[in-house]
Amino acid sequence: MEMTNAYVFDNVSLLITHYNRSKSLLRLLDAMQKLNVTFGEIVVSDDGSSYAHLQNLLEYQKTHNFRLITAPVNKGLPNNINKGQAAVLKPYTLYVQEDFVPSEVFPIKFKHSLEIMEERPDIDIARYWAYWKYPYLKSIRNGFSEMRFSLFKLGYKKFYVYSDASHLRRSNFHSRFGLFLENLPSDRAEYLMMMSFIRKNGKAIYNDSFNDMFDHRNSDDEPSTVERDFISYSDSNPVITIIRNLYRNVKFNLDYLFLFTWRLERFIKAVKGLGKK
Repeated sequence: MEMTNAYVFDNVSLLITHYNRSKSLLRLLDAMQKLNVTFGEIVVSDDGSSYAHLQNLLEYQKTHNFRLITAPVNKGLPNNINKGQAAVLKPYTLYVQEDFVPSEVFPIKFKHSLEIMEERPDIDIARYWAYWKYPYLKSIRNGFSEMRFSLFKLGYKKFYVYSDASHLRRSNFHSRFGLFLENLPSDRAEYLMMMSFIRKNGKAIYNDSFNDMFDHRNSDDEPSTVERDFISYSDSNPVITIIRNLYRNVKFNLDYLFLFTWRLERFIKAVKGLGKK
């Protein structure tokens, strides 16, 4: 399908986080150009990439017109998102990591989701990509549904209302839900933001097809820089899967109700800190 229409989103900032994957970043920027999609601004937040990758970014600026926010050293994805969001100037932020590529259906579906958010000031984010379909949805229109969280619904997957994966959010997101906690693994920081989002009654809409707007690509020469624990994500062992699901059901509900595990973690860290003095 050849794209002929121009899609201009002047009130949206495209925020891309980047670390040592400049070819992937260029692939993303080129794809947006080929789809005739333009934004009010593009912000690339770099997390202390190597000299070679930074030189590539400076070259890309000449043809793709983005603001580059750098860091002297790698401080992790939570810090990179925080400093990138702080640099955004437009009222809406499309957040995308550099290894995602927009598909041919992206422009029109993005337009539909932005229209919903402009009509519904109570909606905080529009989610575009996920590994699986969220279990509790109320249809709105144009392939988008409202995510309906309730503590009384079954399963731990009901908690995944927020995700770092490609999404549109209001640029005051951090003033409403707080900054990402830094000096933590990115998965842990994402989990804590998810809990903050739910506890502060955040509302989200969801792309019903859940992975047709973006393709998540990790090339051999620029693989993912996030390391995931095999036991936490694999479903190859049914016994491990059952135990993991039971654990998450208990933990997620406790975290939501009492923040018990958060306080326990802080207590353990404090005790360890005292022991080092």
